[in-house]
Amino acid sequence: MARRGESIELAVLGLLHESPMHGYELRKRLNLMLGWGRILSYGSLYPALKKMLRADWIEERTVTNPGALTSRRPRIVYQLTPAGENQFVQLMSEVGPNAWEDDTFDIRFAFFGRTDMEIRLRVLEGRRSRLQERLEKVQGDLSLTQKEMDRYASELQRHGVESVEREVKWLSDLINAERNQRPADNTGPS
Repeated sequence: MARRGESIELAVLGLLHESPMHGYELRKRLNLMLGWGRILSYGSLYPALKKMLRADWIEERTVTNPGALTSRRPRIVYQLTPAGENQFVQLMSEVGPNAWEDDTFDIRFAFFGRTDMEIRLRVLEGRRSRLQERLEKVQGDLSLTQKEMDRYASELQRHGVESVEREVKWLSDLINAERNQRPADNTGPS
């Protein structure tokens, strides 16, 4: 559960890095980012926002809509503070296992445009390595358990293997593209 909270915090910091937003817009953008499999409720978003306010990573600003009815409540808009900017940069600079785990990789990848190329490469390589380990284990288990499974369980396992194989290929393509974008090394002999 703590990882999910950290993922939400990273995503909020990244979105607010783009521009200030109110809670409804943040939730909408987060749900687009997280995908249909991980819909974010207000019950998850607002506690994360409160925690980030206490940490001084974000601040609230109240705005009123000049054309709105007088009974309408003003909107609260969230924006990054300098401490929040620093926290976002620090989180995006991390290259350890947490950077390529399932819970955080997609969110980090969404903000790769603001990440140094060397860090991107290390995260992509770490993710690929982790998936290759997982793939080897599942393929080994698959041959042992294939006889014990019914047709549907076997198909589900085969689908999982093919999905991981596709992601490994995608990651390899991204890694190769990143390496081809590296500036030429001018330290060698001329």
